[in-house]
Amino acid sequence: MSPSEYWNPRTELMLRHDLQKLQLNKLQHIIGWAYANSELWKNKLDAVGVRPEHIKKLDDINLIPFLTRQELNQSQIEQPIFGNAMAISPHQAVRYHQTSGTSGKAPLRILDSWRDWEWVSEAWCYGLYGFGVRETDIVYFAYGYGNFIGFWAAHYASERLGALTLPSGGMSSKERIKMIIDMDATVLVCTPTYAIRLAQVAAEMGINLAKDSKIKLLIHAGEPGANIPGTKKMLADAWGAKVGDFPGMSETGGSIAYECSEQCGGVHILEDHYIQEVIDPDTTKSLGYGQKGELVLTSFGRSALPVIRYRTGDLVERVESNYCSCGRTFDLYKGGILGRADDMKHVKGVNIFPSAVESIIREFKKVNEFQIIIYTERDIDQIKVKIEPLPGYDRSGYQHLQVAILEQLYEAHHLTFGVEIVDPGTLPQYELKSRRLQDLRNK
Repeated sequence: MSPSEYWNPRTELMLRHDLQKLQLNKLQHIIGWAYANSELWKNKLDAVGVRPEHIKKLDDINLIPFLTRQELNQSQIEQPIFGNAMAISPHQAVRYHQTSGTSGKAPLRILDSWRDWEWVSEAWCYGLYGFGVRETDIVYFAYGYGNFIGFWAAHYASERLGALTLPSGGMSSKERIKMIIDMDATVLVCTPTYAIRLAQVAAEMGINLAKDSKIKLLIHAGEPGANIPGTKKMLADAWGAKVGDFPGMSETGGSIAYECSEQCGGVHILEDHYIQEVIDPDTTKSLGYGQKGELVLTSFGRSALPVIRYRTGDLVERVESNYCSCGRTFDLYKGGILGRADDMKHVKGVNIFPSAVESIIREFKKVNEFQIIIYTERDIDQIKVKIEPLPGYDRSGYQHLQVAILEQLYEAHHLTFGVEIVDPGTLPQYELKSRRLQDLRNK
């Protein structure tokens, strides 16, 4: 591949030794900045006797204590409203966002300086360009533009690439579909859940998006889905487009990895923008290639809110750069984000991941929406899946669908699931992050 296929060929093709030197330089800078300007980080480093000058090599990152979401939330509770982790004063900020709070935790309030926001959008440029977005594209953003960081950075990255960038704000799904077609949009950016919803609404309107729209690339973030084979295929078939997975999170500044146009089954780590470690979530011991563990992130460009050794709770499996044939020297996460450590549920001694359940359910093309419910009955844990068929699906086929899904779930987990078929329109629809798992055992 020629250098023109990379957003930043200097770093994306950098030799490993040089990349590590760059990371060390940036790590030393962010530690020095955080120690001098963030009360939280000065207290954390003083508590373990570490000063910025102690960081002399990359392995010295292990001297630095982990940062958790609980610490950041507690900081904002004790010192409203932005806490003591901030390294700038609020009047120096130009952007405000907050986390979505889908995991039941209080939203985290986040400020960014202008320099931070430039860095955040630059990180997104790697992924958009690497997946195939160019200045000749028309990029449509199908989300509500609220205070969730969502796709704000991707929007600015799209403009930075020179592409015509179309916001949709508070439009209805029907209005968005009409605009996608009228404007000849070639790229759609939204959550995978909402892309599925748009395809369903289009079908109700008599529109075949794979034939009637010019969408060729789907850019998905905000939740799992684009990394789940069954969901990925469902999206690709519905839109007649390539489906890309772009993991990220509000706390660390948005995009942390991206799927390139080769689509090797993994996502490239933005190693010139982050140090990303994989640890055993129980022992915190560092793990090597091919071992599944918890992702820990250090952001180089987030100066307003220094995020150093942040325990994300996301589960990943790191593989070397040659896993993909694109030529990038960045390592990858095989299969993207595999799930969350706190999403894993124990039911009758079996580990259940919502993404694994979704992968099975999406194999059934007649399924519109689903919901996983875990509850206790007579002191015994139970798990049930509610299945909503597509509108117009013949009710005489409900029992066959129910049995087929039950058998597939049992074969994968060796656990009996309850499967309930509900009428179309029963289950909630989502534009941003979906909330398909309900664990009622502690309620």
